Amino acid sequence: MAAFLWAAALIAGTARAGTADADAGDAYPTRPIVLVVTFPPGGGTDMLARRLAVHMEGALGQPVVVENRAGASGNIGAQMVARSKPDGYTLLMVNSSYAINPGVYRNLGFSPQKDLVGVINIAFVPSVLATAADSPWKSLPQALEAHIGERQETPLSYASCGNGTPQHLAGEQLMGRTGAAWLHVPYRGCGPALTGLLAHTVDVGFVTASGALPLIQAGALRALAVTSPRRSPLLPDVPTVAEQGLPGYELDQWHGILAPADTPPAVIERLNSAVAAIMSKPRLVADLRALGYDTTASTSQEFQSLIQRDIARFGRLTMKMGLEVN
Repeated sequence: MAAFLWAAALIAGTARAGTADADAGDAYPTRPIVLVVTFPPGGGTDMLARRLAVHMEGALGQPVVVENRAGASGNIGAQMVARSKPDGYTLLMVNSSYAINPGVYRNLGFSPQKDLVGVINIAFVPSVLATAADSPWKSLPQALEAHIGERQETPLSYASCGNGTPQHLAGEQLMGRTGAAWLHVPYRGCGPALTGLLAHTVDVGFVTASGALPLIQAGALRALAVTSPRRSPLLPDVPTVAEQGLPGYELDQWHGILAPADTPPAVIERLNSAVAAIMSKPRLVADLRALGYDTTASTSQEFQSLIQRDIARFGRLTMKMGLEVN
């Protein structure tokens, strides 16, 4: 009898928990949401977050405040959200750096596998190798030819959006494939990296196509290559790195939203369905494609699987390259 009563109580408790979880999803949200961006204002991740936040406010009926928490290739912002209350009111906008960092940083301060969970993958974007419009380099092979091996007098410097970012990996992958010895100059985001390029503080830079595109179109920057496997429709005259003598080279960047682990599944589902609907809006899709984004809308499980696959994939790549940040 005692066992029967215990089992009945367990079933009732589980039912109540399920009902409470559903109620949480139905009621959510009832107050403003903070969307933490792991890079400074002005970069591609920040631009995407701010455009999305406007639409999220309309879909969810609450203000969505974008908060930039830059540093350590996104680890500072990720750690903050990982330690937040798992109630859906503090979310994280990340890019592929999130999956690269476990293979680069000895101490993240949080566990990507345990402390955060994928909500939705919303976009992919290539990086572009760019230089100032008045620089002497007109192509990737020209830049490599002038600064490689014994011919190298002063190392060519290349900017990235930070240590361990996809742009950093794009540069190191290029160095490994060509034998060039460019000097890596990490910035605290793609926005500051673009500023360095414009100020001639660095010679070239790997930056997101979304952030660089307006400057390329304005004639302030010259694009030498894109890192995607195919040419970007927005930069049809810019060849891929693979086309310029390095077949098989590719490094796209994804963007998505995460939430603290233990966020109620119903809240995750509410967010996923709301953002997926947003990403199907033709006007927004056209707007983001004009900025260089290839939009998408995954399930939470699909995004989590992508993250886990890329943690393993990038881990092998960073180990092979010997990349490590203390």
